Parts: sequence; structure tokens; C-alpha cells
Amino acid sequence: MEYLKLNNDVEMPIEGLGTFLMTPAEAEAAATAALAAGYEHIDTANAYMNERAVGRAIAKSGVARSRVFVSTKLWPSVYEAGMPAVDATLARLGLDYVDMLILHQPVGDYLAAWRTMEEAYRAGKVRALGLSNFPQDKIAEVIEASEVKPQLVTVECHPYHAQCDLRAYLAPYGTVIEAWYPLGHGDKGLLEEPVFVALAKKYGKTSAQVILRWHVQMGTSIIPGSKNPAHIADNADIFDFALTDDEMARIAQLDGTKSYYEQTDEALAGYLAMCPDFDAQE
Repeated sequence: MEYLKLNNDVEMPIEGLGTFLMTPAEAEAAATAALAAGYEHIDTANAYMNERAVGRAIAKSGVARSRVFVSTKLWPSVYEAGMPAVDATLARLGLDYVDMLILHQPVGDYLAAWRTMEEAYRAGKVRALGLSNFPQDKIAEVIEASEVKPQLVTVECHPYHAQCDLRAYLAPYGTVIEAWYPLGHGDKGLLEEPVFVALAKKYGKTSAQVILRWHVQMGTSIIPGSKNPAHIADNADIFDFALTDDEMARIAQLDGTKSYYEQTDEALAGYLAMCPDFDAQE
């Protein structure tokens, strides 16, 4: 495993398991397989409705808590709830603290939520703070209003959409980009790009492993999701080779090809209206 040093000196494993769209049973099984395969980072969220399942997997894994970096996200419906929202999240996970707490969507009173997260950070309930799906103007708003600057911003990121402008903006703050859709949402066209096919053959890897290695060398945190134990293990088998500068430059030529996610006002309004009962999860 390789690690990223965040802007508060916390070390974060550069790769983790994402549990988006997994049922509790699927998330528990996947997290169990990931921890057995040597993963040190598991990502979940209030809205995934599988925090309890991830907590169970960590508890039964036998891996020391200090060796598991746990990320979760607050949903907009609890942004104004204050510290009880953080405490409820910890209770569902069965943990005294989380390593990364993230605001999930840029809607609602996210500045109030950020102040709550700063309070949780100072209280030792959270080791690092992040933003998810925030566009650059709203990231700037949080940075301007904050005492604790974001350690991480998680956004769509892959070779077709490398987020170069956002990287340049965040660099002075030492804020890390984390990629969801690191493999382009499993886009067959991305996986079959000639550059990845050729590099996979050269290094004896799969195209997916080459893409994940590209992310690592870009300094991007990655949280690929899989329910298949073999795929989970394969996704972590990326630390025994390195792409050359020329190969990284060839991959860079794909940037700007496409993105898969468009944030709309309608979608944000829908997120704000969603008020799940997070404690109802299994």
C-alpha cells in the first residue's frame, strides 16, 4: 500500500474500498474481503445505508482499528442537526472516531455542517474533513469560511476527466482529490483504449489495474467498488509496477474526452428533499 500525507499530516492509504450502491449484506461481505486482502481504507456514507454493515466488518476483521482508515459522509438532511448527527454516525459504525468525515452534497446549510465538523475534529471524533461533489466555487466558499481547510475533495475523476483545473486550484491548500468513478463507471470504451490495452500487456496487468496505477501516480485517492473478492484483490494489485513519464503523458492525452455525471439544480433539490431514516439500516 502507498499513502498520502494530508495537509494536517494524517496519513491516508491511497486506495480503499467504496461501498456505494451496496446493500448492507453486500457491503459487509465486500469490506470483510477487502480487509482480508490487505486494504486499509473503507468508504461508506449515511445515504448508502450500510454504515452498520461496514462497522460489523471492521469489528470482526481482527485488524487493529489504527490500521483501518474509515471514511463516511453526512447527508444534507442532517447538516443542521449539529453534533448529534456526527455522534449518530459514529454509533452506527460502532466507532469512537472516523478518519475522514465528508459533506456529501453541496446543498443545504453546508457551512453550518462544516462548523460542526470542525468542532468534531477538535474534539477528536474526526481526524480529517472533506467535501464530496462540491464545485470549485462552493469549495472556495467553504475554504473562505473555515478554520480547518478541507483535507480532501471527492469528485468524478478518471483518465477522460482528470480534474486538472481543480488540482491546480487545490494545490496551494494541500487538499487531496479522491476519485469516485476511478474506472469511468466501468466504461468498456475506457478500458479498451489502446493505450491501456498496450500497457496492460507490457506490465502483465489488466487495463483496470493500469488505470488505477495512473491515479496513484497522479496523487489521487481511489475508492473502487466491487462485490467480487477476486476483483477486490486485483484492484489492490497495483503497487508492484510504475508507469513511465512518457506513458503518463500518453494517458494525459485522453483528458477532456467525457464525463459521466452532470450536477443539476433539479438533482440538488432532490437531494435536499431526501430525508432517509439512517437508523433504520440493518
